[in-house]
Amino acid sequence: MTQEDPVDRVDDVDDIVVGGYLAIGAEESVRANRSYWDGSAESYLAEHGSFLGAADFIWCPEGIHERDVRLLGKVRGRRVLEVGCGAGQCSRWLAEQGAQATGVDFSSAMLQQARRLQQEHPLTQGATPPTFVEADARHLPFEAGSFDIAFSAYGALPFVKDAQSVLAEVARVLKPSGRWVFSVTHPNRWMFPDVPGEAGLTVEYSYFDRTPYVELDSQQRPIYAEHHRTMSDWVALINGAGFTLTGLMEPEWPADNDKAWGGWSPLRGALMPGTVIFQCQLKPEPDYSI
Repeated sequence: MTQEDPVDRVDDVDDIVVGGYLAIGAEESVRANRSYWDGSAESYLAEHGSFLGAADFIWCPEGIHERDVRLLGKVRGRRVLEVGCGAGQCSRWLAEQGAQATGVDFSSAMLQQARRLQQEHPLTQGATPPTFVEADARHLPFEAGSFDIAFSAYGALPFVKDAQSVLAEVARVLKPSGRWVFSVTHPNRWMFPDVPGEAGLTVEYSYFDRTPYVELDSQQRPIYAEHHRTMSDWVALINGAGFTLTGLMEPEWPADNDKAWGGWSPLRGALMPGTVIFQCQLKPEPDYSI
């Protein structure tokens, strides 16, 4: 994910030439990332599918499962939106718990994987399969106040320049006092090379440098982009969108997880957080009746 060595992506995108820190426009970033995920959806699931499961809710590479932490609270009978749903495993798990789940992603290839999982691994009888919608998270195609809960597990937010527009849209489609929970790469990770071994333990980059990581093809066209925000940036974005930050989780690396995922690894996970999960609640509408 963050600051990944371009060599790691060669199997998915054959003409990568260079990856580095470059300015990129908001629309250019979305186009690059849509193309990247469309091109790598199948290989991504082939590599990580066994870890993510067909209908499991994994918050992060540390392997934290929603059934153990219950960050979304009660979901049965609730309308739940997954932002950046990928192949929809989290939404499918929620459907098994009785939620009315909807997943949104901008990658048509990822949504094809979601449909494949539903065909190959049908939900149990009585569970209503999620609705999957192809859409840009900055422009959610839903009416205001449509959902009780919204969440994102490493979806959408790292891949857009204007994260404030995503949070504003989530706030719009949530009911007053609705819950919004999202996981992203821990901001501290930006300082380190994205490798799982000893070389990934030495600070090489400024925490305060918000220049995005961009990969270019042989014609110098962006084909992948990831954006960094500091912890205070995230808090400001959350507050600015009308949410109250109610909790923050920095998962420790579980002793039973011996799998590396890019730069996430047991070695690094024992020393520093790789993920942060923000737990937020939309502020209630003001009461002017008094």
